[in-house]
Amino acid sequence: MNLVLLSSIVAICMAVGAMFIRLKAAKKPATLKKIILPPFFMSTGALMYIFPEFRLTPAEMLEAIGVGLFFSIFLIKTSKFEVRGQDIYLKRSKAFVFILIGLLVVRIVFKTYLSQSLDLGQLSGMFFLLAFAMIVSWRISMYRSFTRLQKEMEKEDGFYNEKDMKLT
Repeated sequence: MNLVLLSSIVAICMAVGAMFIRLKAAKKPATLKKIILPPFFMSTGALMYIFPEFRLTPAEMLEAIGVGLFFSIFLIKTSKFEVRGQDIYLKRSKAFVFILIGLLVVRIVFKTYLSQSLDLGQLSGMFFLLAFAMIVSWRISMYRSFTRLQKEMEKEDGFYNEKDMKLT
């Protein structure tokens, strides 16, 4: 089986999993830990760059980061928080599912096109960096929105104390 096709199938499975996780997560209050930890867990994937076949040129790095930052705009625009009772929840967004599907389609098209000129290792390295840049910028935006809302709640109602503001 073609490795590009196989990696695209894996990406589809991961996207479907992400959609279910996102929909399930909207039922529980958001926390700083839930916002910050995913990029840290994903960062372990950067160990792939130890191996020469995954290494990128500076131009490829800039392209991947630039596209990742551009794609993050769509995730940032559809990730809003709301206060329910004394907790902060991530609002459910119908657009999020469509954006995730759209990003997946764009990813598959890019991967199919770029696989003609780049080897699989470089392509994997580029798509990891693209995804990492996208997720880190999205989560930074979520962190800022969450802490802003937390501070507003603290000022208005005193719901959150200093202990709640910590990551632990």
